[in-house]
Amino acid sequence: MKFSLSWLKSHLDTDADAKTVAETLTRIGLEVEGVENPAERLAGFRIAKVLTAEHHPQADKLQVLSVDAGANFNNGAPIQVVCGAHNARAGLVGVFGAAGAVVPSNGMELRVAAIRGVESNGMMCSARELELGDDHDGIIELPADAPVGQAYADYANANDPVFDVAITPNRQDCMGVHGIARDLAAAGLGRLLPLSPSRLREGLGVGASASSRALQTNPPPTPPASGRGEFPCPTEIRTDDPEGCPAFFGRVIRGVTNKASPDWMQARLKSAGQRPISALVDITNYVMLDLGRPAHAYDLAKLKGAVVARRALDGETVTVLNGKGYSLTSAMTVIADETQVHDIAGIMGGEHSGCSDATTDVLLEIAYFTPERIAKTGQTLALTSDARTRFERGVDPAFLDDGLAILTRYILDICGGEASEVVRAGQPPLVPKSFRYDPMLCDRLGGINLPLIEQKAILEALGFGVADDWTVTVPSWRRDIDGPADLVEEVIRIHGIDHVVTEPLPRRAGVALPTATPMQTLERKMRRSAASLGLNEAITWSFISEKEAEAVGGGAWTLANPISEDLKVMRPSLLPGLLAATQRNLDRGATSVRLFEIGRRYLSSGEHPSLTFVLAGDAVARHWQSGKAQGFTAFDAKALCLALLEAGGAPVGNLQVMGEAGIVYHPGQSATLRLGPKNQLASFGVIHPNVTKAFGIDGPVIAGGIHLDAIPAKRGQAGFMRPAFAPPPLQAVTRDFAFLVPDSVPAGDLVRAIRGADKIAITAARLFDRFAGAGVPDGKVSLAVEVTLQPVEKSFDDAGLKAISDRIVAAAAKLGADLRG
Repeated sequence: MKFSLSWLKSHLDTDADAKTVAETLTRIGLEVEGVENPAERLAGFRIAKVLTAEHHPQADKLQVLSVDAGANFNNGAPIQVVCGAHNARAGLVGVFGAAGAVVPSNGMELRVAAIRGVESNGMMCSARELELGDDHDGIIELPADAPVGQAYADYANANDPVFDVAITPNRQDCMGVHGIARDLAAAGLGRLLPLSPSRLREGLGVGASASSRALQTNPPPTPPASGRGEFPCPTEIRTDDPEGCPAFFGRVIRGVTNKASPDWMQARLKSAGQRPISALVDITNYVMLDLGRPAHAYDLAKLKGAVVARRALDGETVTVLNGKGYSLTSAMTVIADETQVHDIAGIMGGEHSGCSDATTDVLLEIAYFTPERIAKTGQTLALTSDARTRFERGVDPAFLDDGLAILTRYILDICGGEASEVVRAGQPPLVPKSFRYDPMLCDRLGGINLPLIEQKAILEALGFGVADDWTVTVPSWRRDIDGPADLVEEVIRIHGIDHVVTEPLPRRAGVALPTATPMQTLERKMRRSAASLGLNEAITWSFISEKEAEAVGGGAWTLANPISEDLKVMRPSLLPGLLAATQRNLDRGATSVRLFEIGRRYLSSGEHPSLTFVLAGDAVARHWQSGKAQGFTAFDAKALCLALLEAGGAPVGNLQVMGEAGIVYHPGQSATLRLGPKNQLASFGVIHPNVTKAFGIDGPVIAGGIHLDAIPAKRGQAGFMRPAFAPPPLQAVTRDFAFLVPDSVPAGDLVRAIRGADKIAITAARLFDRFAGAGVPDGKVSLAVEVTLQPVEKSFDDAGLKAISDRIVAAAAKLGADLRG
């Protein structure tokens, strides 16, 4: 559920800022998943005026503009900008993005650059580039009196934070902005503004800020009396399925003009993630989001005879607004006329009878559908919609007349026309629900002893009726309330669940309290991960001999009175113990050794927790396909290091492969993994032959070490829970690029440069081929990289793919790489 702060303030008289609103929503059980301010994406963009426009000397389709971006920018001096828009001309007032600004549509940071030999210090922007619309044919043209130099976000009233709230299935009353405002008012954040004609006429109400008032240039209209109309309804409306559709209300509105909806309505729909379509469609969508009441408008000219809510016939089909056809069964409720089905009831309208620009007469329908029927139909058809989300949770059955009146008033004021009388088929299931409530339950069940007057005030603010004898009447919009325990929950969540005193459960004698430190928790996670990767844990001595210490560079701490000369030096590395264990295993006939150990290294700077592993012998035993075994390589160690670091929460995608790993490793066959040049997280490679010889090992040994204390601590969480799986809505695209690269450039640097070419569209880059030899110049190597591109809002077109490809080639060129022909 998304909505803007100004939209919320049209229902809530409050001076609270976005941060306070978000904190309060989460505190009362309406978890805020995110708050985004559109103004932040427009930082760096300002209103500017084109002073001159001259032809580019090297390009026919480009112009060199002289731009005035205001007295407080560039000391008031004109700025040179190269622009390719056809409408760029002297005197035009538009939106200028300065160097350093990030383009919202693609995440590209603007820089000072030479375009065909002429310096450009930013760009004049189109609506699509700023994500303000789909127009990309030219740059934005603002009124001539627009204030030059003003931040565009302020001019466009874009400083309006948008909340994304996760509504739990039991809170159907909060599937509209008005319901969320009711909860906030009950929590003391402001005063709920009633849905009265006078307030709706005033627009946003007394609690709105000046900027939000400016956003609403045409306030919501006053609803008429729900039943009165200017003429009898010419269309028969009835329900033949009282089980699936107990109530089906409607009226005809003739003489409408279906144009674009008002700017204030479009702005609110966009904040909710909706795309404005036309006034008639936008009005029904707006009321659904604003008041939690779905409805539908049909083009009357496309209907034949009576409009009926009925059960579908087995095998009956309908094509709905998403362009897909569905086969229906008799277990489903539909809206149909005498000839065909026009609507899968409560889920999605039909494509045939939708409103268009040519619509002049509409049938406005509002109904109550049985939640269980809607849920089963949606599951059977695998069809989701905003309407289904609300109907299957249960909309307010008492809001049919008022909802129809509000919808009618919006249509009449925005689209014109005249409304018929209301036809009411059936009755909504209005069964009053009330029961006795004992206020002492708040303490017994919830652990909070609240005064009776405060409990009563909370319940009444939420819409409950509370009699003197504590008989509580449940409002029609709270389908989830079944008994006194639910009222305790309501009182406590509004008062603040954080006020519930923590009472630990009794602990049996002998059961220790949890005492694991973050490092101990990390070590346990790494131990399990290493074992799952096929490594066997070893536990070796923390003391080694002087000879073993010298083989790995020497130790910093030597015991003055050791119990044995073989246990004299505190180990500077875990490798000596693991290499000694490897030698013993190989001597006893082991063909494959895979050992790891978690312990402390003792250096001059102190003790450091580490994980070290060694690989020796056969990685793959000989088999019929090759006839010989395969040994381990340094790349096996690198893969293990990356897997273990990822398990430990390290930002693996940001790691850099750098330099040699030290004297213990073979030159040219080892490296380190770092976050920047100074923060080394791991080392890996082939152990130097002199070291393996010192431990009596005949044959190569591969090793790797992870510095556990160098792994950055996780922010905001102590556990290792995986992030929620969120599959992208659009199909990814892969493209292969082959570059000729100087053989001194690491392949990892090329892959990292490619990933950085477009941090939004490029989700993965993987080296899959390396070739040197015939056809490749001396001193160079051919590297082939597979790049995965993930569209976000729409699929890539040829122009978009070419633009990304050009950025990839440009990023590779900075490393001296050339695209192979």
